[in-house]
Amino acid sequence: MVTHVSAEAPGDERGALLSFLDAERGGIRRALLGLTDEQAATRPSASELSLSGLLKHVAEVEQSWIARARQEAPAVERDESNWHECFVLVGDETVASQLAYWEKVAAETEAFIRSVPSLDETFALPEAPWFPRERVSMRWVALHLIRETARHAGHADIIRESLDGATAFELVAREQAG
Repeated sequence: MVTHVSAEAPGDERGALLSFLDAERGGIRRALLGLTDEQAATRPSASELSLSGLLKHVAEVEQSWIARARQEAPAVERDESNWHECFVLVGDETVASQLAYWEKVAAETEAFIRSVPSLDETFALPEAPWFPRERVSMRWVALHLIRETARHAGHADIIRESLDGATAFELVAREQAG
């Protein structure tokens, strides 16, 4: 089920972008409702993706993009040697700890996007083989996070339905029932 994002107040582009991002975060959070850590780590298809892995990945990605926009290093540096770890919980990581981390990241994202003087401000992408040598705007970062999160929310819907048959419609109803 698609959740409705209310129209922004006139002139509140930042609020609209942040609302769409939060709606997509909700899709991933809902997909985890009622699952144990073991169920969330299950990979029900040929893909290596699991719900807990998607959760960790989107939290890391969001944090890293906001860090880059601030001209800071991401909390976790990923390269070819450790990329696989961003899709699996390791050590003492749990779904609950990743959800809490993502809530902190989300609050930092909102504070940052609301604080920049202009969404037209730009920053250079870091040197990496997968990035072009260009500058991107704060608006681009917000749109990229919406796209990235939405893409993985779709994956989460499919994984959850494959695990126990629960559809997005049913999960929204469960969430609303409290």
